[in-house]
Order: sequence, then structure tokens, then C-alpha cells
Amino acid sequence: MRIVQIIDSLEAGGAERMAVNYANALAKKISFSGLIATRKEGTLRSQIDSKVSYLFLEKKKAVDFQSVFRLRSYIKKNKIDLIQAHSSSFFTAVLVKLTYPKIKIIWHDHYGISQDLSSRKKTGLKLGSFFFLGIISVNSALKEWAINSLSCSNVIYFPNFIEDSFSSNEELVLKGIEGKRIICVANLRPQKNHNLIVDTANLFKDKFPDWSFHLFGKDFKDAYSEDLKKKNIDLKLENTVYFYGTTNNVSSALKQCQIGVLASLSEGLPLAVLEYGLHKLPVVATNVGEISKVISNEKEGLIAKSNDLNQFADCIQKLINNESYRIEMGMNLNKKILLNYSQEVILEDYVLWLHSLTNFEI
Repeated sequence: MRIVQIIDSLEAGGAERMAVNYANALAKKISFSGLIATRKEGTLRSQIDSKVSYLFLEKKKAVDFQSVFRLRSYIKKNKIDLIQAHSSSFFTAVLVKLTYPKIKIIWHDHYGISQDLSSRKKTGLKLGSFFFLGIISVNSALKEWAINSLSCSNVIYFPNFIEDSFSSNEELVLKGIEGKRIICVANLRPQKNHNLIVDTANLFKDKFPDWSFHLFGKDFKDAYSEDLKKKNIDLKLENTVYFYGTTNNVSSALKQCQIGVLASLSEGLPLAVLEYGLHKLPVVATNVGEISKVISNEKEGLIAKSNDLNQFADCIQKLINNESYRIEMGMNLNKKILLNYSQEVILEDYVLWLHSLTNFEI
């Protein structure tokens, strides 16, 4: 089978990471694996495996016929069987199918605000879904939504999978005191609720003055980012909470930290939690999306109510105060991630599902 992933950008985000993960993983399993960025490249460009065929469409507007026919030409030249379109890139995939009907489309839904699916816009998706061979949802709520809202009968839930983080030659040295670092990997967006982390740091600055928080994720230089950083300065936390932006070597950062946190107001299945577990970090996260499926008991991690400062801080304090508990928890979560969310486990089920839809040999 010959499959190409399509994603609108290669900025550091969950959907983008999974498009790269699928392309890289399939390159080891099938005769042709490709990856196409439609609108924008980004930091993940450097993480694409050399065996993956890559194309940047340079799409300029919503309906860009030049990019559609460029993609059509690429698909014909490389004899592509199937497009796996991630998130909003389904629109480009559908336009190509209208010009080249034999191509098949799988839509991969990464929608992160699964707490409020009733308000999700679906008119475009409803029309597009008539052209989908199948739909992959990254959590069970999205699967139910697709079954009830869209016109495609082949809907399946596959959790995100994780592999050992790509490491560049970039040297990364964290601030703060060795052995007393807490990390959060999440782009600076309101739904990620970094304010809860800053508020927790403010509670801890006198109680645990040696501990520090290290925030990694794309800074969009918007009002949310400005307000967050101003708050950090106003609370005099410049030497407690550090902002690093994006990096190609988050693995290096994780190895220098003792606790991983995620304070989100909404999520699908966050790759950050899987990545923490892969690096044997104990985790404190809010109870949103599929997080409670990954962390199902207090031996695997601690879960707090969304936006509950006292509970979130108490969970982190438990880990700060008990190193042996931290180590054991990190090991337990690591075992669960490798057993249930590894590339090998998810790809095996994915390949069987594709074969059942297409009858192509993998």
C-alpha cells in the first residue's frame, strides 16, 4: 500500500506530531510513505524520516487550485492509494478527490475541545465525510460524535501513539536546580491553562523555593501569552517559572526534570502525557479528555479537577515530598505506555483496519 499523510502545517502541535509519527512509522512497513504540508512548514520538518517522501504545497488560500493540481500530480506520479488527512486538511484532500476520484481518503480527527462537541462546526465536515472511506478518532467522545454527526460508517478509535522523541544536536540546558524541576510541554493556548501552573508556582515559591517550573511550547505572541508572562513578572516568579518556546530536543528537557504536569481545560489524548510516561516521569494532570484512561489509578499518576488550584497543587506537593513514590509512579506509567500506546501496538491494529477497508496488501 502507498499512503500519504496530509497536514496543514508542521508547527509543534499534537495533530502535526501524529502526522509525522504516522509517516515515519509507515515508512518502515509499506512500499511508500509520504507527508504533505499544505500551508506552512515548521519545527517538525526536521523530524521527518529520510525514507518519507515530503512535499510542501505552499497553499495560499482556502481554495487554491494550483496547489490542488500540484498534489494531484504528486499522487498520480507516486501511485498513491490513500490519503490520510489530519484535522482541517481534509478539505484539500476532498478537492483532490473531486479531480481524481480513484484516490481514497481516511480522515484523522484530532479535535482537542472534546468537552464541548455540541458547539463544533460540522457543515463542512458533513459534506466532506461523503468522500471519506473511514474516520480515525483519537478519543471515544470524538468517535461517538463522528458516528452521530457525519456521513461515514467506518469510524474507529485509535489512541495517539508515542515513540522515543527525536533528538537533535541542539544543546539544551535547563535553568533551575538539578533534581528539582517540573516540566509542562504544551503550546501557549488558552485551553492549556498555563495560568494554573503559574498560580501553583506562586503557592510554592516560599514553601518549596528550590523547585522550578519549565514550560515548553509554541509562543504565539498573542494576548494570552502576553498576559501570562506579565502575570509571571507581577508575581515575581521570573526565577521560578521559565518559558522556553519550542525545541527540537524536548527529550533532553524531559531527562532533566523530575515531574511532568499538564493543566489543560480540554484535551483529546495529549501526547505530552504519553511522552512524560515514555521518559518515566511521574505525572500530575487535569481530568479532561482521555487522560483518565492513560492514568487510571494513583500508582500511574495523579489527576486533579480541571482548574482546581488547591487540588492540582496538592497533587504536585505529594510528589515533591516523596521521591520514592515519584520513581515508582514513573516506572508504572512507563510500563503502561509501552504496553498500550507504543507505535508497534497501534500500528498493528491500524494496518488490520486499513486492510479490512481496502483489501490492499500492506
